[in-house]
Amino acid sequence: MSVADLPLVNACLNSTSTILLTIGYAFIKRKNQPSNRNCMVAAFITSTVFLASYLYYHYHVGHTAFTNPPWFRRIYIPLLISHIILAALIVPLILGTILFAFMGWLDAHKRIARWTWPLWMYVSITGVAIYFILYQIFPQAK
Repeated sequence: MSVADLPLVNACLNSTSTILLTIGYAFIKRKNQPSNRNCMVAAFITSTVFLASYLYYHYHVGHTAFTNPPWFRRIYIPLLISHIILAALIVPLILGTILFAFMGWLDAHKRIARWTWPLWMYVSITGVAIYFILYQIFPQAK
């Protein structure tokens, strides 16, 4: 595997996180706390591996510019900006949500999880969308 393979690996990790978050959500709606916990821990691990891989990739490759087609920039740039901002904000939310759960502070966990889950889903889904835009739909934009 080379550094050039990491965008696909990262998209797969984000997709896996999305699936785990969805299954974990379904488990908690069914009051299955152990299965919810397992899915959310797995999503956290998957997201952590993604972040390490993402940082490694960009350390070695640098900035990825989107230039073509110019008409699509009006869609891509707001998507990217919202993704980046929420990706930065989600880290402390995820850590807090997990900490509250493991400390047994379930009321605090539930309050913060109501914000964490949809934002984490958005970041995971938009991460995959950005991969497809940059590397599959408009590959000349790399």
